[in-house]
Amino acid sequence: MTENITVFTQNSIRITDRGRQIYIDPFQMREEPHDADYILITHDHYDHFSPEDIKKVAGSNTILIVPEKMQGKVNEVADLVCRIITVKPGAYREIDGLEIEMVPAYNILKPFHPKSAEWVGYILQVEGKRIYIAGDTDATKEAKAVKCDIVLIPIGGTYTMDAKKAAELVNTLRPGVAIPVHYGNIVGKPSDGEVFADNVKEPIKVEFKISF
Repeated sequence: MTENITVFTQNSIRITDRGRQIYIDPFQMREEPHDADYILITHDHYDHFSPEDIKKVAGSNTILIVPEKMQGKVNEVADLVCRIITVKPGAYREIDGLEIEMVPAYNILKPFHPKSAEWVGYILQVEGKRIYIAGDTDATKEAKAVKCDIVLIPIGGTYTMDAKKAAELVNTLRPGVAIPVHYGNIVGKPSDGEVFADNVKEPIKVEFKISF
């Protein structure tokens, strides 16, 4: 069910869809595949919007998708991609056959990801499955309302939910599979993955994709 999903570090993810390569927030990439059909950026923090890593994965036909309020900032990578498309929270887009929904991603009490920034998580329709990449968010009302088959969810704490709060959200969403991300590098410990898994209720399956 998740063989087509790779997590590198933080929220750096690759999803393969019928031969197309979709990257989300590429960061600290060890290789330079230049094979991205799409690059989706959730927000402008350095571990999510990394021009250095966009350069490593972008190719001549890459479409870059970013929140609308990042429009000025992405000019520095405009020459690396074929096209830049801006999106807003709550919207739906079909871009060259890829169906994308944008979910607001923000902190409720913390100051790091304000709702006014209009940053996003993404729901992708891939091989008949709804894959929710939550981005840097808390358990907001919008996140709790998502319908998905697979969720990639931050668990590292400090800037996002911690492992237990993330598990609570997953138990509300009830996807088939939950994949923890955004831990064990800049924030959080590798052991947070086990705390998360221990608090996710059956029959939801937890899969670990990050290697430490």
